[in-house]
Amino acid sequence: MHLRGVFTAIITPFKEDGSVDEDCLKKLIDFNIENGVSGIVPCGTTGESPTLSHEEHDRVIELTISHVNKRVLVIAGTGSNSTAEAIRLSKHAEEAGADALLIVNPYYNKPTQEGLYRHFKAIADSVKIAVIVYNIKGRTGVNVETKTLMRIIKDCPNVKAVKEASGDLSQMKDVIAHRPEGFSVLSGDDNMALDLIKAGGDGVISVASNVIPDRMADMVGAALSGDLAKAEELHNAMMPFFKAEFIETNPIPIKCALAMKGMCKEIYRLPMCELSAEHKQELKKVMEEMKII
Repeated sequence: MHLRGVFTAIITPFKEDGSVDEDCLKKLIDFNIENGVSGIVPCGTTGESPTLSHEEHDRVIELTISHVNKRVLVIAGTGSNSTAEAIRLSKHAEEAGADALLIVNPYYNKPTQEGLYRHFKAIADSVKIAVIVYNIKGRTGVNVETKTLMRIIKDCPNVKAVKEASGDLSQMKDVIAHRPEGFSVLSGDDNMALDLIKAGGDGVISVASNVIPDRMADMVGAALSGDLAKAEELHNAMMPFFKAEFIETNPIPIKCALAMKGMCKEIYRLPMCELSAEHKQELKKVMEEMKII
């Protein structure tokens, strides 16, 4: 499995009573597939996975796999700061029919590099499907160093990709320089996707594509095909939105943006809460200027 393109880290929509809005989720999945994404990633940070119960987590993944129905890839977010819990979630996703798993660094624990290696190896050894290491120091407090990642890849044949959200382009280039053939390096930040592809990367697990999947697919597609002039033009045109989508903590702005488009309700689970009035006006202005709404 060589992962290339745009993979949407999809939101989890909620009803006014706080329950998961399954009909809305199906519509969001269809919207993304119809607009050219390569895959759907349920139960990531953008999907507010920390506040989903285990039953809801399993259900969202099952529903996504069923509704996608092999039209694109489904990469299930099944990470945890507990290795045993991540293994349970991962086994369930595999049994449900996921194509791959997205496993975030163990957060809060702050394990050593040896601990990180053992964590990812134990999860990879527990399943047969592809595993993507999700390296995001800003959210987890730990960084998977390139040496550790290469050790994981060497010892775990089903670790096929990394979602690089370290924010460090030098580290991303180091991973690209040392990776084995067929190993995918995906950006975890929309605003760094083009730079990563220019350096030899393979695409992005995107937040922006929740709202503008067609524009993200066009930009990444142009970059991967070598049309960098077109990719630069598209990237520059989207930069205001890339900034606005992180005006507050993700996924608050992106869910608000979808609500402005009438595609979901602006309902979160604490400790996530609605976008401030000031930032909402800023986001609305950007979306109007870009003709998103």
